[in-house]
Amino acid sequence: MKITAETVAKTIAELKVERPNKTRYFFDDDLKGFGFYVTTTGRGTWFAEFRPIAGGSKKRRTLGPVGVVKAGEAREAARLAIAHAALGKDLAQSKADERASPTVAELVEEYIAGKAMKESTREFYRITLKTHIVPTLGNMRAVAVAFPDVQRAHDKMSKKARYSANRAVALLSAAFVWGAKRGHVPMGHNPASKIDRNKEEARQRYLTTEEMAALGDALREAETVGIPHRESDSKHAPKEKGRTIYGPHVTAAIRLLMLTGCRLREILHLRWTEYDPSRGLLQLPDSKTGKKTVVLSAAAQAVLEGVPRVGAYVIASRSVATDDEAPRADLKKPWAAISRRAGIEDVHIHDLRHTFASVGAGDGMSLPIIGKLLGHADAATTARFAHIDVNPVRAAADAIASKIAGHIGSGK
Repeated sequence: MKITAETVAKTIAELKVERPNKTRYFFDDDLKGFGFYVTTTGRGTWFAEFRPIAGGSKKRRTLGPVGVVKAGEAREAARLAIAHAALGKDLAQSKADERASPTVAELVEEYIAGKAMKESTREFYRITLKTHIVPTLGNMRAVAVAFPDVQRAHDKMSKKARYSANRAVALLSAAFVWGAKRGHVPMGHNPASKIDRNKEEARQRYLTTEEMAALGDALREAETVGIPHRESDSKHAPKEKGRTIYGPHVTAAIRLLMLTGCRLREILHLRWTEYDPSRGLLQLPDSKTGKKTVVLSAAAQAVLEGVPRVGAYVIASRSVATDDEAPRADLKKPWAAISRRAGIEDVHIHDLRHTFASVGAGDGMSLPIIGKLLGHADAATTARFAHIDVNPVRAAADAIASKIAGHIGSGK
Protein backbone atom coordinates (compact mmCIF):
# COMPACT_ATOMS: atom_id res chain seq x y z
CA MET A 1 0.00 0.00 0.00
CA LYS A 2 0.98 3.58 -0.56
CA ILE A 3 1.09 4.96 2.97
CA THR A 4 -0.56 8.35 3.32
CA ALA A 5 -2.55 9.97 6.08
CA GLU A 6 -5.75 9.06 4.24
CA THR A 7 -4.92 5.38 3.60
CA VAL A 8 -3.77 4.89 7.18
CA ALA A 9 -6.92 6.49 8.62
CA LYS A 10 -9.09 4.36 6.33
CA THR A 11 -7.26 1.15 7.28
CA ILE A 12 -7.53 1.79 11.02
CA ALA A 13 -11.23 2.63 10.70
CA GLU A 14 -11.88 -0.65 8.84
CA LEU A 15 -9.94 -2.69 11.40
CA LYS A 16 -11.92 -1.18 14.25
CA VAL A 17 -15.04 -2.55 12.60
CA GLU A 18 -13.40 -5.90 11.75
CA ARG A 19 -11.84 -6.24 15.24
CA PRO A 20 -8.94 -8.58 14.35
CA ASN A 21 -7.64 -10.92 17.05
CA LYS A 22 -3.97 -10.05 16.44
CA THR A 23 -1.80 -7.08 15.59
CA ARG A 24 -1.72 -6.31 11.85
CA TYR A 25 1.33 -4.90 10.04
CA PHE A 26 1.28 -2.75 6.89
CA PHE A 27 4.29 -1.75 4.76
CA ASP A 28 4.78 1.13 2.36
CA ASP A 29 5.18 0.34 -1.33
CA ASP A 30 7.68 3.14 -1.94
CA LEU A 31 9.99 3.07 1.11
CA LYS A 32 11.03 -0.46 1.97
CA GLY A 33 10.99 -1.02 5.71
CA PHE A 34 8.56 1.81 6.52
CA GLY A 35 5.14 0.92 7.85
CA PHE A 36 2.64 0.96 10.66
CA TYR A 37 0.90 -1.64 12.77
CA VAL A 38 -2.54 -1.71 14.35
CA THR A 39 -3.23 -3.53 17.62
CA THR A 40 -6.43 -5.36 18.48
CA THR A 41 -7.62 -2.22 20.28
CA GLY A 42 -7.38 -0.22 17.07
CA ARG A 43 -4.27 1.75 18.03
CA GLY A 44 -1.83 2.49 15.22
CA THR A 45 1.95 2.95 15.56
CA TRP A 46 4.57 3.93 12.98
CA PHE A 47 7.75 1.87 12.67
CA ALA A 48 10.90 1.41 10.61
CA GLU A 49 12.31 -2.06 9.96
CA PHE A 50 15.88 -2.66 8.83
CA ARG A 51 18.73 -5.14 8.92
CA PRO A 52 22.07 -3.95 10.39
CA ILE A 53 24.94 -3.87 7.87
CA ALA A 54 26.87 -6.39 9.97
CA GLY A 55 24.10 -8.94 9.46
CA GLY A 56 21.83 -10.62 11.93
CA SER A 57 18.10 -10.46 12.36
CA LYS A 58 15.99 -7.52 11.37
CA LYS A 59 15.37 -4.79 13.90
CA ARG A 60 12.31 -2.67 14.28
CA ARG A 61 12.21 0.83 15.72
CA THR A 62 8.92 2.45 16.70
CA LEU A 63 8.54 6.03 15.53
CA GLY A 64 5.48 7.17 17.46
CA PRO A 65 1.70 6.75 17.49
CA VAL A 66 -0.44 7.39 14.44
CA GLY A 67 -2.39 10.59 14.94
CA VAL A 68 0.31 12.14 17.07
CA VAL A 69 3.16 11.77 14.56
CA LYS A 70 2.11 12.81 11.06
CA ALA A 71 2.58 10.46 8.12
CA GLY A 72 5.18 12.69 6.46
CA GLU A 73 7.15 13.01 9.71
CA ALA A 74 7.07 9.26 10.26
CA ARG A 75 8.24 8.61 6.68
CA GLU A 76 11.20 10.96 7.10
CA ALA A 77 12.16 9.43 10.46
CA ALA A 78 11.98 5.95 8.88
CA ARG A 79 14.12 7.06 5.95
CA LEU A 80 16.76 8.36 8.39
CA ALA A 81 16.76 5.16 10.48
CA ILE A 82 17.04 2.93 7.40
CA ALA A 83 19.80 5.08 5.87
CA HIS A 84 21.82 5.02 9.08
CA ALA A 85 21.45 1.25 9.27
CA ALA A 86 22.86 1.02 5.76
CA LEU A 87 25.87 3.01 6.95
CA GLY A 88 26.39 0.73 9.91
CA LYS A 89 24.73 2.99 12.46
CA ASP A 90 22.05 1.38 14.57
CA LEU A 91 19.69 4.16 15.65
CA ALA A 92 17.61 1.75 17.71
CA GLN A 93 20.69 0.85 19.73
CA SER A 94 21.70 4.52 19.89
CA LYS A 95 18.28 5.36 21.28
CA ALA A 96 18.59 2.57 23.84
CA ASP A 97 22.05 3.80 24.81
CA GLU A 98 20.69 7.31 25.24
CA ARG A 99 17.90 6.08 27.52
CA ALA A 100 20.48 4.17 29.58
CA SER A 101 22.69 7.23 29.91
CA PRO A 102 22.46 9.22 33.15
CA THR A 103 20.86 12.63 33.09
CA VAL A 104 23.10 15.64 33.44
CA ALA A 105 21.99 16.05 37.05
CA GLU A 106 22.82 12.41 37.79
CA LEU A 107 26.20 12.64 36.07
CA VAL A 108 27.23 15.75 38.01
CA GLU A 109 25.93 14.33 41.30
CA GLU A 110 27.95 11.13 40.74
CA TYR A 111 31.03 13.23 39.97
CA ILE A 112 30.57 15.27 43.15
CA ALA A 113 30.08 12.15 45.26
CA GLY A 114 32.84 10.09 43.65
CA LYS A 115 35.63 12.60 43.10
CA ALA A 116 38.15 13.18 45.87
CA MET A 117 37.76 16.79 47.00
CA LYS A 118 37.44 18.96 50.09
CA GLU A 119 34.04 18.86 51.80
CA SER A 120 33.69 22.62 51.43
CA THR A 121 34.24 22.24 47.67
CA ARG A 122 31.74 19.39 47.54
CA GLU A 123 29.16 21.56 49.31
CA PHE A 124 29.78 24.44 46.89
CA TYR A 125 29.40 22.10 43.89
CA ARG A 126 26.11 20.75 45.17
CA ILE A 127 24.75 24.28 45.58
CA THR A 128 25.90 25.09 42.03
CA LEU A 129 24.25 21.94 40.70
CA LYS A 130 20.95 22.65 42.45
CA THR A 131 20.84 26.38 41.73
CA HIS A 132 22.16 26.62 38.18
CA ILE A 133 22.59 23.27 36.40
CA VAL A 134 19.42 21.40 37.36
CA PRO A 135 16.99 24.16 36.23
CA THR A 136 18.65 24.47 32.79
CA LEU A 137 20.07 21.07 31.81
CA GLY A 138 19.36 18.70 34.69
CA ASN A 139 16.78 16.44 32.97
CA MET A 140 18.65 16.04 29.67
CA ARG A 141 20.48 12.78 28.99
CA ALA A 142 24.20 13.43 29.25
CA VAL A 143 25.00 11.74 25.91
CA ALA A 144 22.40 13.88 24.13
CA VAL A 145 23.72 17.24 25.34
CA ALA A 146 25.36 19.30 22.59
CA PHE A 147 27.50 22.43 22.65
CA PRO A 148 24.56 24.76 21.79
CA ASP A 149 22.57 23.35 24.72
CA VAL A 150 25.31 24.27 27.20
CA GLN A 151 25.91 27.68 25.61
CA ARG A 152 22.20 28.53 25.86
CA ALA A 153 22.16 27.32 29.47
CA HIS A 154 25.22 29.45 30.28
CA ASP A 155 23.60 32.49 28.69
CA LYS A 156 20.47 31.90 30.79
CA MET A 157 22.48 31.43 34.00
CA SER A 158 24.46 34.60 33.25
CA LYS A 159 21.33 36.75 33.45
CA LYS A 160 21.16 35.98 37.18
CA ALA A 161 24.79 35.41 38.18
CA ARG A 162 27.62 35.96 35.70
CA TYR A 163 30.43 34.48 37.77
CA SER A 164 28.33 31.58 39.04
CA ALA A 165 27.44 30.73 35.45
CA ASN A 166 31.16 30.31 34.74
CA ARG A 167 31.55 28.07 37.80
CA ALA A 168 28.60 25.94 36.67
CA VAL A 169 30.10 25.38 33.22
CA ALA A 170 33.48 24.51 34.75
CA LEU A 171 31.73 21.95 36.96
CA LEU A 172 29.90 20.52 33.94
CA SER A 173 33.11 20.20 31.97
CA ALA A 174 34.87 18.39 34.81
CA ALA A 175 31.89 16.04 35.24
CA PHE A 176 31.87 15.11 31.53
CA VAL A 177 35.61 14.36 31.56
CA TRP A 178 35.17 12.25 34.71
CA GLY A 179 32.11 10.51 33.26
CA ALA A 180 33.85 9.64 29.98
CA LYS A 181 36.59 7.81 31.87
CA ARG A 182 33.92 5.70 33.58
CA GLY A 183 31.81 4.93 30.53
CA HIS A 184 28.89 7.22 31.35
CA VAL A 185 29.42 9.20 28.12
CA PRO A 186 31.61 8.53 25.05
CA MET A 187 35.26 9.52 25.27
CA GLY A 188 35.74 13.05 24.00
CA HIS A 189 32.11 13.99 24.55
CA ASN A 190 32.39 17.24 26.50
CA PRO A 191 29.92 19.86 25.25
CA ALA A 192 30.97 22.25 28.05
CA SER A 193 34.65 22.42 27.09
CA LYS A 194 34.62 25.45 24.76
CA ILE A 195 31.80 27.60 26.08
CA ASP A 196 32.26 31.37 25.91
CA ARG A 197 32.74 32.39 29.54
CA ASN A 198 31.86 35.74 31.09
CA LYS A 199 34.76 38.07 31.66
CA GLU A 200 35.74 38.21 35.33
CA GLU A 201 37.49 40.97 37.19
CA ALA A 202 38.88 40.63 40.71
CA ARG A 203 37.05 42.82 43.23
CA GLN A 204 39.13 45.48 44.94
CA ARG A 205 36.43 46.72 47.32
CA TYR A 206 37.40 47.31 50.93
CA LEU A 207 36.08 49.51 53.69
CA THR A 208 37.35 53.00 54.34
CA THR A 209 37.92 54.32 57.85
CA GLU A 210 34.53 56.04 57.79
CA GLU A 211 32.78 52.90 56.53
CA MET A 212 34.36 50.77 59.28
CA ALA A 213 33.06 53.24 61.86
CA ALA A 214 29.58 53.13 60.29
CA LEU A 215 29.65 49.32 60.33
CA GLY A 216 30.63 49.36 63.99
CA ASP A 217 27.68 51.62 64.79
CA ALA A 218 25.31 49.34 62.86
CA LEU A 219 26.61 46.23 64.67
CA ARG A 220 26.10 47.81 68.09
CA GLU A 221 22.61 48.93 67.08
CA ALA A 222 21.81 45.45 65.71
CA GLU A 223 22.70 43.65 68.93
CA THR A 224 21.16 46.16 71.35
CA VAL A 225 18.10 48.14 70.22
CA GLY A 226 17.90 46.37 66.83
CA ILE A 227 17.78 47.40 63.18
CA PRO A 228 14.55 49.15 62.04
CA HIS A 229 12.29 46.65 60.28
CA ARG A 230 12.53 48.32 56.92
CA GLU A 231 16.24 47.59 57.03
CA SER A 232 15.84 43.93 58.07
CA ASP A 233 15.41 40.82 55.94
CA SER A 234 15.29 38.35 58.81
CA LYS A 235 12.17 36.30 59.56
CA HIS A 236 13.70 34.48 62.51
CA ALA A 237 15.47 37.16 64.55
CA PRO A 238 13.48 38.56 67.51
CA LYS A 239 11.57 41.79 66.89
CA GLU A 240 11.02 44.55 69.40
CA LYS A 241 9.26 47.91 68.97
CA GLY A 242 9.56 47.98 65.18
CA ARG A 243 13.15 46.71 65.14
CA THR A 244 14.97 43.42 64.55
CA ILE A 245 17.57 42.42 67.12
CA TYR A 246 20.44 40.23 65.97
CA GLY A 247 21.95 37.94 68.56
CA PRO A 248 25.57 37.91 69.68
CA HIS A 249 26.50 35.03 67.37
CA VAL A 250 25.60 36.98 64.22
CA THR A 251 27.41 40.15 65.23
CA ALA A 252 30.38 38.16 66.55
CA ALA A 253 30.70 36.39 63.20
CA ILE A 254 30.92 39.70 61.35
CA ARG A 255 33.44 41.09 63.84
CA LEU A 256 35.57 37.96 63.59
CA LEU A 257 35.58 38.19 59.81
CA MET A 258 36.86 41.75 60.14
CA LEU A 259 39.39 41.08 62.89
CA THR A 260 40.93 37.85 61.53
CA GLY A 261 40.67 38.08 57.75
CA CYS A 262 39.22 34.57 57.76
CA ARG A 263 36.94 33.26 55.05
CA LEU A 264 33.21 33.05 55.79
CA ARG A 265 33.11 29.24 56.00
CA GLU A 266 36.14 29.24 58.32
CA ILE A 267 34.19 31.32 60.84
CA LEU A 268 30.77 29.70 60.38
CA HIS A 269 32.24 26.19 60.65
CA LEU A 270 34.54 27.05 63.56
CA ARG A 271 34.15 24.69 66.53
CA TRP A 272 34.98 25.58 70.10
CA THR A 273 37.43 22.66 70.15
CA GLU A 274 39.46 24.43 67.45
CA TYR A 275 39.97 27.53 69.60
CA ASP A 276 43.10 27.54 71.77
CA PRO A 277 42.63 30.47 74.18
CA SER A 278 45.89 29.88 76.05
CA ARG A 279 47.99 30.37 72.92
CA GLY A 280 45.56 32.66 71.09
CA LEU A 281 45.17 30.41 68.06
CA LEU A 282 42.53 28.84 65.87
CA GLN A 283 43.55 25.40 64.60
CA LEU A 284 41.40 24.88 61.52
CA PRO A 285 41.52 21.26 60.28
CA ASP A 286 40.06 21.91 56.84
CA SER A 287 40.24 25.40 55.36
CA LYS A 288 40.25 26.14 51.64
CA THR A 289 44.01 25.62 51.55
CA GLY A 290 44.10 22.66 53.97
CA LYS A 291 45.02 22.73 57.63
CA LYS A 292 45.45 26.28 58.82
CA THR A 293 46.56 28.04 61.99
CA VAL A 294 45.03 31.46 62.59
CA VAL A 295 46.94 33.73 64.95
CA LEU A 296 44.44 35.77 66.91
CA SER A 297 44.76 39.38 67.93
CA ALA A 298 43.73 40.51 71.39
CA ALA A 299 40.63 42.14 69.84
CA ALA A 300 39.61 38.92 68.10
CA GLN A 301 40.06 36.92 71.31
CA ALA A 302 37.92 39.43 73.15
CA VAL A 303 35.12 38.79 70.65
CA LEU A 304 35.47 35.02 71.06
CA GLU A 305 35.43 35.25 74.84
CA GLY A 306 32.20 37.24 74.65
CA VAL A 307 30.32 34.69 72.53
CA PRO A 308 27.87 32.50 74.51
CA ARG A 309 28.89 28.81 74.34
CA VAL A 310 25.65 27.05 73.50
CA GLY A 311 26.73 24.29 71.14
CA ALA A 312 29.61 22.72 69.26
CA TYR A 313 30.03 25.67 66.90
CA VAL A 314 31.24 29.11 67.91
CA ILE A 315 28.60 30.71 65.67
CA ALA A 316 25.47 28.86 66.74
CA SER A 317 22.89 27.86 64.12
CA ARG A 318 19.17 27.12 64.47
CA SER A 319 20.02 23.44 65.03
CA VAL A 320 22.22 24.23 68.03
CA ALA A 321 22.50 21.56 70.75
CA THR A 322 20.50 18.97 68.77
CA ASP A 323 21.61 15.54 67.59
CA ASP A 324 21.75 16.89 64.05
CA GLU A 325 23.56 20.14 64.89
CA ALA A 326 25.06 21.73 61.80
CA PRO A 327 26.97 24.96 61.22
CA ARG A 328 25.13 28.09 60.18
CA ALA A 329 24.76 28.12 56.39
CA ASP A 330 25.34 31.83 55.71
CA LEU A 331 24.94 35.41 56.91
CA LYS A 332 23.11 36.73 53.85
CA LYS A 333 20.01 38.21 55.48
CA PRO A 334 21.62 39.75 58.57
CA TRP A 335 24.52 41.08 56.51
CA ALA A 336 22.10 42.63 54.00
CA ALA A 337 20.26 44.45 56.80
CA ILE A 338 23.35 45.53 58.75
CA SER A 339 25.32 46.63 55.69
CA ARG A 340 22.35 48.68 54.45
CA ARG A 341 22.05 50.30 57.85
CA ALA A 342 25.75 51.17 57.65
CA GLY A 343 25.34 52.59 54.16
CA ILE A 344 27.67 50.03 52.54
CA GLU A 345 25.20 48.00 50.48
CA ASP A 346 27.76 47.37 47.73
CA VAL A 347 30.09 45.58 50.15
CA HIS A 348 30.13 41.77 49.97
CA ILE A 349 30.82 39.69 53.04
CA HIS A 350 34.12 38.53 51.48
CA ASP A 351 35.21 42.16 51.19
CA LEU A 352 35.73 42.14 54.97
CA ARG A 353 38.67 39.81 54.32
CA HIS A 354 39.98 42.23 51.71
CA THR A 355 39.66 45.03 54.25
CA PHE A 356 41.82 43.15 56.77
CA ALA A 357 44.56 42.79 54.16
CA SER A 358 44.25 46.37 52.93
CA VAL A 359 44.68 47.83 56.43
CA GLY A 360 47.89 45.84 56.86
CA ALA A 361 49.23 46.78 53.45
CA GLY A 362 48.35 50.41 54.03
CA ASP A 363 50.43 50.38 57.21
CA GLY A 364 53.46 49.09 55.33
CA MET A 365 53.40 45.47 56.51
CA SER A 366 55.14 42.96 54.27
CA LEU A 367 53.05 40.91 51.86
CA PRO A 368 54.49 37.61 53.18
CA ILE A 369 53.28 38.47 56.69
CA ILE A 370 49.83 39.45 55.38
CA GLY A 371 49.75 36.28 53.31
CA LYS A 372 50.57 34.27 56.43
CA LEU A 373 47.75 35.91 58.34
CA LEU A 374 45.26 35.25 55.55
CA GLY A 375 46.42 31.70 54.90
CA HIS A 376 47.13 32.23 51.21
CA ALA A 377 48.10 29.13 49.25
CA ASP A 378 51.03 30.65 47.33
CA ALA A 379 53.59 27.84 47.38
CA ALA A 380 56.71 30.01 47.59
CA THR A 381 55.31 32.15 50.40
CA THR A 382 54.04 29.15 52.35
CA ALA A 383 57.36 27.28 52.06
CA ARG A 384 59.41 30.31 53.02
CA PHE A 385 57.37 31.18 56.08
CA ALA A 386 56.16 27.72 57.18
CA HIS A 387 58.07 27.95 60.49
CA ILE A 388 57.74 31.65 61.04
CA ASP A 389 57.82 32.65 64.69
CA VAL A 390 54.35 33.37 66.02
CA ASN A 391 55.33 36.63 67.73
CA PRO A 392 55.85 38.84 64.64
CA VAL A 393 52.69 37.37 63.13
CA ARG A 394 50.76 38.13 66.33
CA ALA A 395 52.18 41.66 66.34
CA ALA A 396 50.90 42.14 62.81
CA ALA A 397 47.49 40.70 63.73
CA ASP A 398 47.29 42.97 66.78
CA ALA A 399 48.25 46.04 64.79
CA ILE A 400 45.64 45.40 62.10
CA ALA A 401 42.82 44.28 64.39
CA SER A 402 43.40 47.03 66.95
CA LYS A 403 43.01 49.65 64.29
CA ILE A 404 39.78 48.02 63.05
CA ALA A 405 38.51 47.50 66.59
CA GLY A 406 39.02 51.20 67.24
CA HIS A 407 36.43 51.88 64.61
CA ILE A 408 33.93 49.03 65.10
CA GLY A 409 34.56 48.05 68.72
CA SER A 410 34.84 44.47 69.92
CA GLY A 411 31.48 43.95 71.57
CA LYS A 412 28.59 45.55 73.41
